Amino acid sequence: MSLLSELVLIAATVAMGIMAGVFGLYAHTIMPGLRRTDDRTFVGAFQAIDRAIINGWFLGGGFLGALVLTGAAALLYLGAPDRTALWWILAAFVLYLVTFFITTAVHLPLNNALKAAGDPDAITDLAAVRTRFAEARWARWNTIRAVATTAAALCLAVALIVSP
Repeated sequence: MSLLSELVLIAATVAMGIMAGVFGLYAHTIMPGLRRTDDRTFVGAFQAIDRAIINGWFLGGGFLGALVLTGAAALLYLGAPDRTALWWILAAFVLYLVTFFITTAVHLPLNNALKAAGDPDAITDLAAVRTRFAEARWARWNTIRAVATTAAALCLAVALIVSP
């Protein structure tokens, strides 16, 4: 394979690892920590975290980067004489597509609704806002994202090993 193919596969693996770390951190630290807080703290902290994560590092280097780089790696490995690495890359791409769709279908609407509730100091019924957020649903689907991206990162690591 070409140097470009190998570099793109390495970059895809790193980006996927970053995303596995982000979703894993939410699963084992952020959401369990927020679950133990009162309604005002939960709403305010989650809003602040969600606003902060929308940045170039997250979007370009991780969330969209993992998708684009894994897709590009698959395209670059299409012409490989030995397609073993390609199958691992495609498995990673499918796993990340699942994650991408979960994010857009479940997490973004819940996050946006929580942010749209406004400043926690101006919300009259914080418990209702937190209930509508569906915290357990958010966390459950995030755990699926964490598992899927970790599996995708492992697939890309295997592709690096078996790459001709």
